[in-house]
Amino acid sequence: MNKQRVITKLITSTAAVFALAGFSAAAQNSKTEQCSLAVVSNLQPSPAAVCDLPTVQRLAKDGHGFEQNQLGIASILAVGPGTTDKEALAWFRRAAQRGYAPAQVNLAVMYVNGWGTPVNYAEALNWLQSAANQHFARAYYNLGILYLEGKGVRQSDEEAFRWFQKGAEAGDSSAQTNLGYMYDIGLGCTRNLETALMWYRKAADAGNPLGENNLADLYLRGQGVTQNDSEALAWFQKAAVQGHTGARIKLGYMFAGGRGTAKDFKEAYVWIKAAELAGDPRGNGMLHQLERTLTSTQIAEAREQATKLQQSETTLSAKTFSQ
Repeated sequence: MNKQRVITKLITSTAAVFALAGFSAAAQNSKTEQCSLAVVSNLQPSPAAVCDLPTVQRLAKDGHGFEQNQLGIASILAVGPGTTDKEALAWFRRAAQRGYAPAQVNLAVMYVNGWGTPVNYAEALNWLQSAANQHFARAYYNLGILYLEGKGVRQSDEEAFRWFQKGAEAGDSSAQTNLGYMYDIGLGCTRNLETALMWYRKAADAGNPLGENNLADLYLRGQGVTQNDSEALAWFQKAAVQGHTGARIKLGYMFAGGRGTAKDFKEAYVWIKAAELAGDPRGNGMLHQLERTLTSTQIAEAREQATKLQQSETTLSAKTFSQ
């Protein structure tokens, strides 16, 4: 298979984005020192108490890694006045230097993407390895991305596979999705659709939208599993609700074609239009076809529903936040 085609396909079928980390039960401070910002806790449920900003800032300044990482996350998401990428970088660095694994991963992601600092793959690799030495699953996942894309290291599908496997076995759903995809197409390993199915299902069961989308694809294609439109529809719906644009488009096509469900051209339009509003134009051809079938009133109602669907979605763009 042409390598460029493989990498292009990875963008939609595999998590190829360096991901920030939240907190680790193995690396967190004592419970009396945990105090999450409400806005961060809303995005990433944690067992920590929710405190106001001044309290979190005080604990962070006193050297508590958990709160330092929380302030870094709040800054990178620009959820407060005056927050910047450089401020996030500073908080992540302080917590990382204290050995806090989630902050080490987040600092590495900052260096990889050039957020608040020039791109520096060597620094990213150093901090990811430090977190990996603490057996932090999200570090394994990001190391896999480094090797997959050849950033700061020699590109190696086999090394990427090895790190994704470590992350998958440690429970990281993005690593599970990527490992499933590598088995799906035989990248860095011998192709095995049954194993791909197993890892996709683990990721999907954990609520990973890309894992849900890829599992749905296997059911749709009937590869590694008995072909089942109803199962495909159900998994595409789960991923689509979470904002996965590819799943939204495929879900739209299934409603338009009556696969796994009764034909519903208006519902098909809603999902494909929502994908377009999110910046994915791949279903525009079907939108034009549906517009010739629906009434102007139906189109207006569908567009309104698609807009509401898109507005209700919590979008973090390229600055992926996950546990």
